[in-house]
Amino acid sequence: MAKIAVLGSGGWGCALAIMAAKHSNDVTVWSVFPEEIKKLEHDREHKALLPGVKFPENLILTDDISCVKNKDLVILAVPSFAVRSTAGMLKGILDKGQIITNVAKGFEPDTLLRLSEVIASELPLSRIVVLSGPSHAEEVSRGTPTTVVASSNDLDAATKVQVMLMNPSFRVYVNSDVIGVELGGALKNIIALAAGVVDGLELGDNTKAALMTRGLSEIARLGCAMGAKNETFAGLAGVGDLIVTCCSMHSRNRRAGILIGKGVASTDAIKQVGMVEGYPATAAAYKIANQYNVEMPITEQCYRVLYEGKNPRQALYDLMERPKQHETERVWLK
Repeated sequence: MAKIAVLGSGGWGCALAIMAAKHSNDVTVWSVFPEEIKKLEHDREHKALLPGVKFPENLILTDDISCVKNKDLVILAVPSFAVRSTAGMLKGILDKGQIITNVAKGFEPDTLLRLSEVIASELPLSRIVVLSGPSHAEEVSRGTPTTVVASSNDLDAATKVQVMLMNPSFRVYVNSDVIGVELGGALKNIIALAAGVVDGLELGDNTKAALMTRGLSEIARLGCAMGAKNETFAGLAGVGDLIVTCCSMHSRNRRAGILIGKGVASTDAIKQVGMVEGYPATAAAYKIANQYNVEMPITEQCYRVLYEGKNPRQALYDLMERPKQHETERVWLK
């Protein structure tokens, strides 16, 4: 039995907590919002995001951040924009060498840092692991068979996370390519937004398959330029997460994209759907690609649509009319 603290009481945090508690772990869920904790304690379920999934009796809820003390594992399950502030709250509370696992996907907007880098800057003495892969909270909370990756520069820490979280419905693989795992998780949200736009435009399977395939190609291109391993993008944190996010209505990125494809302004679509990580990720990836001089045409067109109001059909036309090129070689056809 492991002692686990989950920081963040959103859908993903609660799903992981429910899953871990059902398999005899000692689990505490923390939120910075006392009223939210009171409601969850009263209802014993997350009615807004995980309706019908009851919290196990051994799952504890609190608004006291000191709950992380003496835990075998601390899971950071807050949105990407709150990673630094939440990690900062843990200074002086976490023990040296305590394992902290981040499950948010994205970049810090101002610094363009990967989220593990943000955590390391706040908690340099912690052992940091990244958990990523095709895993909708709605399904994990109900025990649907799911596979993910635990990635860290500290393979002992990643293996410990694997042991603590793995069970018959939640299979965890270990991966040492932190850059690739984080980029796969962050950048697939951009492609999922675009996939939703394709669905909203009612363009069909051919278009969506092309988008996903070429989207994965540009994700890997940027990843390798930043030091990731190409094979990571053929795994769970790459193509696996891309498929589930582009094809499921559980995906807020896809749902927002559908609205945009139907003519809703991007800012209004984001407001209707809620937290859409692909929106800030698009701006970050567009800037990072320029820094590394990496060509990311789908990401660029997403940026034009989301931030400059470009018509999605025009964006698609511009993608289709790009110069002739080899599929697997950086060689221009004459």
